[in-house]
Amino acid sequence: MTSRRVLLVVGLVAGGAGRHVHELCSGLLARGHRVTIACPPEVDDRYGFSRSGAQVVEVGIADRPHPVSDARTMRTLRSAVHEHDLVHAHGLRAGAMACLSTRLVPVIVTLHNAAPTGPSRVIFQALERVVSSRAASVLAVSTDLVERMSALGAANVRLAVVAAPSLPPTTRPTQDVRRELGDPGCLALVVGRLAPQKDLDLLLDALPLVDDRAALTVAVAGDGPLHDHLALRVQEESLSVLMLGHRSDVPDLLRAADLVVSSARWEGQPVWLQEALFAGRPIVATDVGGTRDVVGSAAVLVRPGDPVALAAAISTVSCDASYRESLGQQAISRSEDLPSRDQAVDAALMVYRDVLSNTP
Repeated sequence: MTSRRVLLVVGLVAGGAGRHVHELCSGLLARGHRVTIACPPEVDDRYGFSRSGAQVVEVGIADRPHPVSDARTMRTLRSAVHEHDLVHAHGLRAGAMACLSTRLVPVIVTLHNAAPTGPSRVIFQALERVVSSRAASVLAVSTDLVERMSALGAANVRLAVVAAPSLPPTTRPTQDVRRELGDPGCLALVVGRLAPQKDLDLLLDALPLVDDRAALTVAVAGDGPLHDHLALRVQEESLSVLMLGHRSDVPDLLRAADLVVSSARWEGQPVWLQEALFAGRPIVATDVGGTRDVVGSAAVLVRPGDPVALAAAISTVSCDASYRESLGQQAISRSEDLPSRDQAVDAALMVYRDVLSNTP
């Protein structure tokens, strides 16, 4: 592909979305393309775009609308965009701003999250309409987002190819990790921010319904705004749950677990479930967002919001060692199909090529 001038537009990204943008930037630079990143300064500090060889333009794209900052960002983007062959924005707000900044340069938008609910929903629905009507292509991290944007009339909608993370080696023997956690009979692990999207209340609702033979202990690795609420429920309901807080040894915890559980209301392409696949852990998860896109058939998927179904799945997996072994082998096989960094960059370049070939 001819060397291109690519403007990446990014808001306050973190986690898997931030890692994806960083890897895309590095991959484009390595292939000889010129990359400019328009992002908040704290994002550049976190991911080191300016140190990687990309040109950085500071913009203020926050999670929620800010009229003064947004107007300033629009002026900056309008000045920068026409020096590039195409724009690739990440996130709905960044995508809408990029689309509104130009009609001459094609804009590609990757959606990493579902639009929020609540009072701000109307605003984000308007942003979805902007992106669906003006973007040259929309990439989405989950099938449900693909379907939503297609229903809104967006052009050239595809499932985004995001590179799988690597699983770092363990730092401690598994038996030491399990001993730290009280040598549970069967250990289920949950990893994630303790926020409404993860719906850990659903998991707590399900635990009293789990078969007693499971001798199950749940370890929750993560912190967030619902920590105190969840910890109080665990205490008051005498649930066998360990609230571990933020942990830097998630690979050790994964390899020590007998199964992992996700009770989320929505997920994109959850990094920790990909890590669980690499670790060969049996997975029980709610069938939401991009979870099925990640795990394929290598997991037990249940309806979201259904504690009875979640409890039944946890019981089946935790009480049957041979079934857990089979699921673990399926997880390893599935991990081998997850995309690499090079494949993710190649997929983005294919979209760029298609869009530019259809641009006058």
